[in-house]
Amino acid sequence: MANQNQNQNQNRNQNQNQNPNRNPIPDEEFNLRETRPSLGGGRVSGSDRVGTAFNLVEQMEYLYVRVVKARNLPGKDGNGTPDSFVEVNIGGFKCLTKHFGNNSNPDWNQVFSILKDRIQTPIIEILVKDKARNGNNNSIGMVAFDAIDIPRRVPPDSPLAPEWYRLENPTGERVPGELMIAVWLGTQADEVFPEAWQLDVTTVNSDGVASIRSKVYLSPRLWYLRVNVIEAQELLIERNRQQPEFFVRVAHGNMILRTKISQTKNVNPLWNEDLMFAVAEPFEDQLVLFVEDKVGANKCEVLGQCSISLQGVEKRMDFKTPVSRWYVLEKIICSENGQKKVEKLNSRVHLRISFDGGYHVLDELTHYSSDLRPTGRQLWKPAIGVLEIGILSAQNLTAMKTKDGRGFTDAYCVAKYGQKWIRTRTILNSFNPKWNEQYTWEVYDPCTVITIGVFDNSQLQGGNANSNGNANAKDSKIGKVRIRLSTLETDRVYTHSYPLIVLSPSGVKKMGEIQLAVRFSCASLINMLTMYTQPLLPNLHYIHPLTTHQIEILRHQATQIVSTRLSRAEPPLRKEVVEYMLDVGSNMWSVRRSKANHSRIAWILSALVKIIKWFDQICEWKSPFITILVHILFLAFVCFPWMIFSTIFFYLFLIGTWNYRLRPRHPPHMDVRLSQADVAQKDELEEEFDTFPTSVKQVDVVKMRYDRLRAIASRVQTLFGDLATQGERFYNLLTWRDPRATALFLIFCLVASLVLYVTPPKAVISVMGFYAMRHPRFRDQLPSYPMNFLRRLPAKTDGLL
Repeated sequence: MANQNQNQNQNRNQNQNQNPNRNPIPDEEFNLRETRPSLGGGRVSGSDRVGTAFNLVEQMEYLYVRVVKARNLPGKDGNGTPDSFVEVNIGGFKCLTKHFGNNSNPDWNQVFSILKDRIQTPIIEILVKDKARNGNNNSIGMVAFDAIDIPRRVPPDSPLAPEWYRLENPTGERVPGELMIAVWLGTQADEVFPEAWQLDVTTVNSDGVASIRSKVYLSPRLWYLRVNVIEAQELLIERNRQQPEFFVRVAHGNMILRTKISQTKNVNPLWNEDLMFAVAEPFEDQLVLFVEDKVGANKCEVLGQCSISLQGVEKRMDFKTPVSRWYVLEKIICSENGQKKVEKLNSRVHLRISFDGGYHVLDELTHYSSDLRPTGRQLWKPAIGVLEIGILSAQNLTAMKTKDGRGFTDAYCVAKYGQKWIRTRTILNSFNPKWNEQYTWEVYDPCTVITIGVFDNSQLQGGNANSNGNANAKDSKIGKVRIRLSTLETDRVYTHSYPLIVLSPSGVKKMGEIQLAVRFSCASLINMLTMYTQPLLPNLHYIHPLTTHQIEILRHQATQIVSTRLSRAEPPLRKEVVEYMLDVGSNMWSVRRSKANHSRIAWILSALVKIIKWFDQICEWKSPFITILVHILFLAFVCFPWMIFSTIFFYLFLIGTWNYRLRPRHPPHMDVRLSQADVAQKDELEEEFDTFPTSVKQVDVVKMRYDRLRAIASRVQTLFGDLATQGERFYNLLTWRDPRATALFLIFCLVASLVLYVTPPKAVISVMGFYAMRHPRFRDQLPSYPMNFLRRLPAKTDGLL
């Protein structure tokens, strides 16, 4: 360990010498800090939760004012009907209800709230005003409350019943009209809190208020649409075409795929090729198919087309082959006057179309999968646990906008797990916002990751303008946190402050910290441990695997669908936010990531190097006692070979047991050292943040080669990352990174040690050999139990930027 630390220090010094202008980043700058917030409420029960749940947020007291309705309001000079509205006045904070014209009995039913700590006056004034009265004296009457006398409501108590109050003038005299209101003190757990109008956000116009409140979003249900293009018959071509080049182009929405050119050079071409699309419910767009003939270098002739509705397409849940059908082709002919005419052809195309519900969509290519269930709900298994996240607060956020020469930030959080996305309310103009919002997700697989991101809201003035008036402003990213559930101990509440790290062309920067409270609970430990023996992905991924090229295209399609659908919600979850949460572009070429993956592989291989050096030391008799001990052990193994495997497994059991006291005490977090972000050169960062295709102005040939090199290098980078991931998973068998997985492995080692001790080695070797060479009839296409167990182990990918 000392040598390893020395080597790391030498590498850091070398990197600093290569980049002398970059200031060294203190190690504690990006460390995870354990906190002890005052979480309130103890235990609460829930019918849709597993067992009991903790209140994972700090209690925040709010003053609530519900303005229900009024009656018998007088008009101007006591005649007619007023144009009435209500003004809630608490100290320097004011807020108005909706305006009702020509109505003596208006019905508002609006709720206002404000933090109790922000109340600077003992008197709460609720004024009824008439918009038709000009000047400052447009008040009809008012109701005043003493803040000391306001009752307190604690859920699950029933809501406070509103009462009728007589209106008075400022001198306390009775005036015509009555107002029904309710005023009480509560917390953010009150059911009216999400829709209450915050009195401290009155600087935001009505169009921007919708983007401030907390919301829950559901991403669309995605399917894989498989179009198997088999063949075509009786295509009409020119007689002088001796070597036609037929291919099929299929379009769904704005996504277009095409087959290869058929090797059959006649009017009955054969393809038998699969084209895959990612499609979201409801199935709105039709599938449009074109059969074309390539007649020139950049010219194709459409021989026929057909439109296919997706409403009646078969949904396949198992391995059965769907039924194929013949579709008649049409040709659209444009007349001289511009009218279009559809002509039926004798040509037809043979297709096999199905929705594959046995696949999981979107997360196959990423290490940060939050949901591994198949699309078909019939294949879902019951939930194994509940994940609870308390988003408490943030500290020392960086100013993201400026106004009148002063920097400020309007921060909100987004969390993604499975199909459920959540967005907290926006805290205005604060570098230390406090959200104290709690959310719950059902967990179907512990080997999944939840992602929490922090963003700056730039949509508070309505439309597409930010506070500075910039059009088409985007919400700026402040940082994100990823937590793998399998690294959490069951029923333990984790309270940590996570650094928010962002990498930009100018280098890595800490944007602040976010404080979270996390708890993962399960109903049955046995059911959760059984998950470690199951395939990571649904069975169809192994029976009919997709190619790497198909997965890349499908993930791009799925990402675009999710970002488009969520941006259509109200308020929208913007495209830049969704893409940042989904790590779009994380597989592109980067010198920094390649160096990070190289360091990970070198760290894994360093264990083998240590063993070789240790053996050299034994041979050189640097420690006579250890050398003699090894000679005795070697002689014992020669005389009693059946003890070799038993001793190895028992030794692994002892190492894992010894490492239990050194097990990690907190979840993983972003590691700038591991990501090589602290030593990345300026030109490397410029290349990493370069567009694809490149925006560098160079010769076209050089540009083409450069883009091709980046595309190939990104796959090589992914390959090295996967190799490093496998090695780290082997290493984490004994490090208690995943407590349940390590416990299972240690139990297996202990049992294997005992079994191998009493079993003759010849029998063990014979069984292993015959099992490895067994007939294919006795083989299963699904991964083995050890392989499933290994793929579920955590790796250092959770800490990569």
